[in-house]
Amino acid sequence: MLSISFLDLAHNAINSIGFLKANLWFFAGVIFFAIVANFIPEPTVAPISDAKSKKKNEDENGKDIMKKHRRQVLFSGIITAIGISLHNFPEGMAVFLGSIKGLRVGLNLALAIALHNIPEGVAVALPVYFATQSKWQAFKLATLSGLAEPLGVIIVAYLFPSSLSPEILEGLLGSVGGVMAFLTLHEMLPLAFDYAGQKQAVKAVFFGMAFMSASLYFLEISLPAEMSL
Repeated sequence: MLSISFLDLAHNAINSIGFLKANLWFFAGVIFFAIVANFIPEPTVAPISDAKSKKKNEDENGKDIMKKHRRQVLFSGIITAIGISLHNFPEGMAVFLGSIKGLRVGLNLALAIALHNIPEGVAVALPVYFATQSKWQAFKLATLSGLAEPLGVIIVAYLFPSSLSPEILEGLLGSVGGVMAFLTLHEMLPLAFDYAGQKQAVKAVFFGMAFMSASLYFLEISLPAEMSL
């Protein structure tokens, strides 16, 4: 996502509409998504081991603590689903706008967003499954959070005509780059640091950027001339 944001979307916007306008659009996307993220509460759930250690000698209270913890985890899953739905909405818009510009941009945006939707779906499903012990409930909530993406496509398809002026289209794609960069640096990278460690996460970032750059290149040379940008 960082590779597409900086080396593709922002780069093309700078070349098309100029450095100043492209940067204004880019940081408008950053500010927009920062405001959205600011309204998404981040629940703090105490580890279950802590709750058990505090009350391990009180059997009667143990079940109540477990129920309370499950409710907290379920709340965490619901909040995560709401947050990911808000994330997915502009991502669907991004794929639609990219596809208007050309097949290469649309395909690469779809690929990057589809890959990062996998851990997002897991982030929704796991707490719900832990809290409810129901795979169906976990699957249902994760799926509902993902449906915000095609909803974004439907809405933006009605808001924007298929023949946008090149300047507005490049600006919107630049702002999409800002949204994706903020999402990656604000949410995904800190999680990678927490769970994989700083060195492994940084290696993975550059591996992912190299992989995406290679995919951009091979997709470009494999497309027919009339489809290339």
